[in-house]
Amino acid sequence: MSIRIASVTKQYQLGMTTVNALRGISLKIEQGEFVALVGPSGSGKSTALHILGALDRPTSGEVWIQETPVTQMSDKQLARLRREHIGFIFQSFHLIPVLSVYGNVEFPLLLMKTPKQERRERVMATLECVGLADRAQHKTEELSGGQRQRVAIARALVTRPSIILSDEPTANLDSQNGKGIIDLMQKLNEEQRVTLVFATHDASIVSRAKRIVHILDGAIVEEVPASVLQG
Repeated sequence: MSIRIASVTKQYQLGMTTVNALRGISLKIEQGEFVALVGPSGSGKSTALHILGALDRPTSGEVWIQETPVTQMSDKQLARLRREHIGFIFQSFHLIPVLSVYGNVEFPLLLMKTPKQERRERVMATLECVGLADRAQHKTEELSGGQRQRVAIARALVTRPSIILSDEPTANLDSQNGKGIIDLMQKLNEEQRVTLVFATHDASIVSRAKRIVHILDGAIVEEVPASVLQG
């Protein structure tokens, strides 16, 4: 799926102060692209990621996902769009502590009313991919930070999304596990044309992206095809 945003702004109120998180950015991401959003902390890249994934509404501007005008959708329509087509990976995991590893990964499939046998097959296959099949029945509180991150990644992958949006996906992983996860997602990108958009500081992710978008002070200051950097 493709994503397009035009003249998007995002403002927040902090007391009497207006924070301009995004200042009229425009960006088009084609289906099957692997894009890295880079910039210092506070630059607006996480806010941009939330707008691209319809997790947040812009203050002004337009957003389209696969040429559907997202800004005109109801909250219910947005929830369905996210549930069926977009996988999210966050630094803070957002796991459900009362559920097991299996239950956390299964949860989005329950929302989609996926049949029980198919749920089990997809959950276990995805846990195998991220190296956690042997931890399926553990509670998340029994896991390390890196293992929790892999549960969050499995939950994002299990719905077989058309778009994966991620905020620092390797931040809590050691180099070996981080490489394995990026290998997996790059394979999805290349073989199934899953669109990947990562907000990241990780040079190993940036080096694999097909396009690097630099964001500073809420504005896009540069877009560079990876081939230019590698050349």
